[in-house]
Amino acid sequence: MKKRAKSTYQGFIKVIEKGGNALPDPAILFAVFAAITLLVSGIGYWSGWYGLHPATGERIEVVNLMSKEGLHRILLDMISAYIGFAPLGIVMVAMLGIGIAESSGLISTAIRALLVKAPPKIITMAVVFTGILSNLASDVGYILIIPLAGIIFHSLGRHPFAGMAAAFAGVSGGFSANILIGTIDPLLAGLTTESANIIDPDYYVMPTANYYFMAVSTFIITLLGTWVTNMWVEPRLGEYRGDVEKEEILPLNKLERKGLIRTAIVMLIWIAIFLLGLLPDNGFLRGADNSILHSPLLKGFIAVLFLTASSLGIVYGYTVGKYKKSADVIEGMNESFKSLVSFLVLVFFAAQFVAWFQWSNLGVLLAINGARVLQSINIGLVPLIIIFVIFSGFINLFMGSASAKWTIMGPIFVPIFMILGYSPELSQAVYRVGDSVTNVITPMMSYFALIIVYLKKYDKEASFGTIMVNMLPYSFVFFVGWILLLIVWVMLGIPLGPEAPLYYDPQAAM
Repeated sequence: MKKRAKSTYQGFIKVIEKGGNALPDPAILFAVFAAITLLVSGIGYWSGWYGLHPATGERIEVVNLMSKEGLHRILLDMISAYIGFAPLGIVMVAMLGIGIAESSGLISTAIRALLVKAPPKIITMAVVFTGILSNLASDVGYILIIPLAGIIFHSLGRHPFAGMAAAFAGVSGGFSANILIGTIDPLLAGLTTESANIIDPDYYVMPTANYYFMAVSTFIITLLGTWVTNMWVEPRLGEYRGDVEKEEILPLNKLERKGLIRTAIVMLIWIAIFLLGLLPDNGFLRGADNSILHSPLLKGFIAVLFLTASSLGIVYGYTVGKYKKSADVIEGMNESFKSLVSFLVLVFFAAQFVAWFQWSNLGVLLAINGARVLQSINIGLVPLIIIFVIFSGFINLFMGSASAKWTIMGPIFVPIFMILGYSPELSQAVYRVGDSVTNVITPMMSYFALIIVYLKKYDKEASFGTIMVNMLPYSFVFFVGWILLLIVWVMLGIPLGPEAPLYYDPQAAM
């Protein structure tokens, strides 16, 4: 019986791996989708496809992009579709600030401080929590926290695999959760805005759209990850019997501590400025209607992120000697942009696909008909949430990039949610849960090979299967726990973030 179960499991993993490897590069995938959209728009036009707008009753027909007018629009608006693609500028500006903070060493030092100073009794919790926080930066969690967690656990006489599993669970399984706004938040918000505009051209999703929910999720995932490590993973691993000697964990040096103190002072100054601009009536950071919710601090959050992250990074970099002249700061920004090269290529094709999908009216027609099917079977919000989480998690097994998947799924599911009366912010939150919970078990995750290298340091026989058998419990528990949190959240009617309701009135698009 055990052999049969193991064989089935291995077969399932092979199917996932082969299926994922068979997919082309995401940029090529979007180019193919754009071509398919072009073709289907012609078929839909000649076949007379149409739908009735649920709010206005207006007859909506397919626009033929293969016509003379359609081809003219494609050629004339190709550049504007690319430049005007919402996530493009958002990510570029955010990465400028994050790049300075990362290249200065501030982010990695702050993470080391959190882990090294953590008392042994709460080290598991500290590892998971720090892993989640590391999502503020791009790769620091995979490069720094996972191997460091193995070293820390080993130094405490615990199995290093347990430490690395806990860190991986936080970094990757808790990918969407955070108490700080990272680069993934504005990126997904921009994509959700593009998708929502299919139904409501004036709808705007703020980068803080899921902040309340994701901030609370940080602590829930931390507790769940700690429980799985202590009660499930580590007991199964038992005592480490390898021959790798324990490594000395070096505390922060004098300059690093001085740098953190100075950045903390700068952060307090920023907080004081924000409070002075928001708390007084008619404060200089309040919105045009004198409200805090419509403050440029929230709607212009990317600019705020750039200013705060860059200033903190600059102060830290000059304090520790990483930056000696202004050119070093610019070099840090240049380095962050090097990691965006593939993103810039991907976005070109993704922008064309999204624009063509919207111009052709295929998006709104698919949403109308999809919503009609769901309404006909009388599916409620809770089943819809569960189904969408499962679907997102399943797709994640074959396609790793969160933004690439949402670029494909958003234009379909965001309008469906809106027509059913649920907000774009809610559809985004549900997607993020599904996209995160299977991160730790998908072979398509780009850092899987690197994690195997980390494991082989302590066990030469470690392999892909080692990761899977240790990470499956996290995936299952995160899936159940996160869905329950989301359902309770929705039932209580709590906003997902500032200016981020749970429901949407389809009549608003009139």
